[in-house]
Amino acid sequence: MKYVNHLQDWLFRLVHQNNLIYNTCWEDPRCDRQLLEFNQDSEVVMITSAGCNALDYLLDDPKVIHTIDMNPRQNALLDLKKASLAQLSFEDHFALFGSGKHSEFSSIYAQVLREELPGYAQEVWDRSANYFSGKAGRKTMYYYGTSGVLAWLLRGYLKARPKINRELKSLFGAETLEEQIRIYDELEPRLLNQLVHWAVNRHFTMCLIGVPQSQQALFKDEYERGITGFLQDCLRRVFRTLPIKDNYFWQLYFQGFYKPDCAPSYLQEAHFEVLKNREKRIETYNNTVSGFLQENPGAYSHFILLDHQDWLAAYDLPGLVEEWELILANSKPGTRILMRSAAEKIDFIPDFVHDQVDFKSNVELAEIHAVDRVGTCASVQLGIVK
Repeated sequence: MKYVNHLQDWLFRLVHQNNLIYNTCWEDPRCDRQLLEFNQDSEVVMITSAGCNALDYLLDDPKVIHTIDMNPRQNALLDLKKASLAQLSFEDHFALFGSGKHSEFSSIYAQVLREELPGYAQEVWDRSANYFSGKAGRKTMYYYGTSGVLAWLLRGYLKARPKINRELKSLFGAETLEEQIRIYDELEPRLLNQLVHWAVNRHFTMCLIGVPQSQQALFKDEYERGITGFLQDCLRRVFRTLPIKDNYFWQLYFQGFYKPDCAPSYLQEAHFEVLKNREKRIETYNNTVSGFLQENPGAYSHFILLDHQDWLAAYDLPGLVEEWELILANSKPGTRILMRSAAEKIDFIPDFVHDQVDFKSNVELAEIHAVDRVGTCASVQLGIVK
């Protein structure tokens, strides 16, 4: 078993080191902004992911947002979004990142966008301009990157099953929650069938969406059907309790593109000019959180850690301790720290952190967590430095 685990970890590192993983953020910024309470003095440190949420946070007028990712391709995606906001019309911007394709991307990139990008991002997009071509089998940029490949494979699977595909189309078009629940309850047994059960319980499938072995272990043993059981709980939370009409996360993965009336803030015309004027407040860094803080000490007001401490807790406890030491050394009273986890209860935060940070209880956070439109994290943690 030890050798199997080593092989799985090697596969995860191989996938992550050589590919764009996330082509869109998979955390709900509507919930985040309620918890984080940004203002004009906010100096934010966060993990980049696909950059959508960093752009969303700009609507609260923070002073600066430092986005950090070990994978330069993730920062390159955010750099391209920033350049698009700064240089293009809303129509061209939406075509790129809303529709996920633009027939003139090659010329727009070469003539307008490329010179706005840092060197590493130019290298990424010089090689990856085909993401936006709309040609070949993958018709939008949301079918590229490893999570995009999985979405594309799922789309092909659904097209080969027209009845399920029609029912899903009805589900995503439901006008009321009651209608939505009825359709989902009828659809669930066919949607989570044995083939899907086999596929989602494969380590390679989880690698494609950025879930390492350590995170899989946090939830797969809790369910009789393993990861399928976890997925079933997530889908029920999303489709049986929240209206799907404004859920641009799941709408995207079904359709492969955003609709103008169901899209992230950075793709809404009402916010375009504001974000165009503020995009330079976002600075990207190819680094770890610890590496960034060592090189850029300060008194930051917010840290947004996503779920990466699940991985640190399993594989790099000294790194986990170091990260917390640096976060606290670069915080001030009132600094807010937001993180998510695949576990309902986490026990890996070092004791010295609890001495200096007040963490909200799950009961206090339950109301906001219940309306998270993504629904795939078991818990959200909010700490406030004393």
